[in-house]
Amino acid sequence: MAENKENAPVQQDMNELLKVRRDKLAAFREMGVAPFGHRFEVSHHNAAILEQYANLEGEDESAEEVTIAGRLMAIRGHGKASFSVIMDRTGRIQIYFKLDVLGEEKYKQFKLLDIGDIIGVKGHVFRTRRGELTVRVDDFDLLSKSLRPLPEKFHGLTDTEIRYRQRYVDLIMNPEVMNTFVARTNIIKSIRNYLDSRDFLEVETPVLGTIAGGAAARPFITHHNTLDLDMYLRIATELNLKRLVVGGMERVYEIGRVFRNEGMDVRHNPEFTSIEIYQAYADYNDLMDVTEGIVRDAAMAVCGSLQVDYQGTTIDYSSFKRISMNDAVKEATGKDFLSCETVEEARAMADEIGVPYEKRFGIGGILNAAFEEKVEETLIQPTFITGHPTEISPLAKRNPEDPRITDRFECFVYGRELANGFTELNDPIDQEGRFMDQLKAREDGDDEAHMMDRDFITALEYGLPPTGGLGIGVDRLVMFLTDSASIRDVLLFPTMKPLAE
Repeated sequence: MAENKENAPVQQDMNELLKVRRDKLAAFREMGVAPFGHRFEVSHHNAAILEQYANLEGEDESAEEVTIAGRLMAIRGHGKASFSVIMDRTGRIQIYFKLDVLGEEKYKQFKLLDIGDIIGVKGHVFRTRRGELTVRVDDFDLLSKSLRPLPEKFHGLTDTEIRYRQRYVDLIMNPEVMNTFVARTNIIKSIRNYLDSRDFLEVETPVLGTIAGGAAARPFITHHNTLDLDMYLRIATELNLKRLVVGGMERVYEIGRVFRNEGMDVRHNPEFTSIEIYQAYADYNDLMDVTEGIVRDAAMAVCGSLQVDYQGTTIDYSSFKRISMNDAVKEATGKDFLSCETVEEARAMADEIGVPYEKRFGIGGILNAAFEEKVEETLIQPTFITGHPTEISPLAKRNPEDPRITDRFECFVYGRELANGFTELNDPIDQEGRFMDQLKAREDGDDEAHMMDRDFITALEYGLPPTGGLGIGVDRLVMFLTDSASIRDVLLFPTMKPLAE
């Protein structure tokens, strides 16, 4: 009860503010003004006016009339004149309301405006005595009455979750947030341009399926009522894209949402955006080159440089190191796990350097555990880790010189995985055996192990050409190129726990 009493004055103040705005809404209607208007023809955005009239001087004003529209972000003075600020998607510009110009009836309408209202303005551009480019309002229309006040210090709220829950207010109040999502769009455009210019086809594959395949992850399960069938939201697009390569689409990619029933933290959201790319007659070396090209083009598109600051560290995308997993572990710990002939020997090495592992792990699984424990977080500059153990790579082709490892890579930046790719396994007999191994792992309690996909085996039996494949986490790339610490900062509507009523 004490908490309710403490919050009562705040709630009362808010109720008063809401009432005042609804009273103004009624006043507009009494004047015959529709408070939620209709189409408005815009001739200029604010940034274009600031650029076009940058050289306007003295008492000159624009010969042409401009029409702009946006949200009122400041109103200074309600006497016979007022300087205000209007914001559109390109930024803010000052506008000037004056009784002598608008006339009494229109100026009465101006006095009913609140910060947050959306208006359309017609007027001419001039420069004030203080040198600020301004639009003199010759006429205006109310386009949408805002019935809730904008927060005064939204960015300073200690409960940052409100920003994610009410992204629409976050975008209004914080220009840097809008910039992040504009950058996200430009990054995706850059990826498409890179691939389209290299003769890749963008395709779409199903989100719903009867098998969750293409990655090691727990799926979301839903139910199809008509078929009375449980289905899975996709955890990857890989297997369907490789089916298309079997069918003769030699270069394909898909940008889309995938869904994994996993925990949430600053790096993970249950639904996220990935791009997967498949190129026939290529191998993992070619796809490492593609990865570098995509990342570099995106960095130049949104940052204008290959040296990009992330969380106080300069990341240099002009150079990507390439090193095998075993060599990276050897450099960090002095232990050569691929020299082990028995799993007991590998366990002894792991125990010696304090690497935890599960009983079911073979030599490859223990090597991967050592990498994750001792190496992964140290990979700050862009690094390709190659030579992943066959044991943890059910869809990758074995290395011809050492069948214990695969021709696979992961790209790491700032100690985090950005991309994963490999030379695709195109031997249906080997693939079936790997699926059987994954089924055994599921029986042993690994609920992220791969399911058996018989149709995919059938597709491989028709013949998959030698193919290189690649997956990139789009959200993580956006994080790196916009200096965003949390994945929630680059998702417009991240998954949130529901609030109590």
